[in-house]
Amino acid sequence: MNHSHAGKIILNESAIAEGVNLVADRLNSDFSDAVIITVTPGGIFFTADLTRKLKFDVEMDYISCPHTPGERNNASEIVFHNNIGIEGRNVIVIDDAIESGGTMKRLVEHLNEKYNPQSVSVAVLFVKPGRISIPARCYYAYEMENDDLLIGYGMPWQNKFRNLPCVSQLIKDN
Repeated sequence: MNHSHAGKIILNESAIAEGVNLVADRLNSDFSDAVIITVTPGGIFFTADLTRKLKFDVEMDYISCPHTPGERNNASEIVFHNNIGIEGRNVIVIDDAIESGGTMKRLVEHLNEKYNPQSVSVAVLFVKPGRISIPARCYYAYEMENDDLLIGYGMPWQNKFRNLPCVSQLIKDN
């Protein structure tokens, strides 16, 4: 794989594992069961790592709302099949990160308005500064200091680099 776009490492594999454990510990203290809804494709890596650390019963589903990294106004279609049925259930939406927060806010509002869950929470590895308010309890391990474009551990650039095992700054000029 060409790593020419991977710059400074922001979260190495050890920091990611530590962050997964931090978020899992918080969720384990707050839930006894939940429906996990993965935001695909970005949340797949974090969901896989996180759910293996959860000590409560989970059922799993997925949702998608494609967007371009760094895009502030995502108006693309939300696709959720509600395979399990979330009415009256505790739901945890899992993604890799919250950047501007616009997409996650839309997803949470969509789930609340159309499917009537008991609660909707959000779990991500990290959040960026300047994000908008999301109408859900948010669980995260890290708060980034700046709004750099990042790649790896689920986050792409031009539909590549999701599978980098760490989170790195994006170098666009290569």
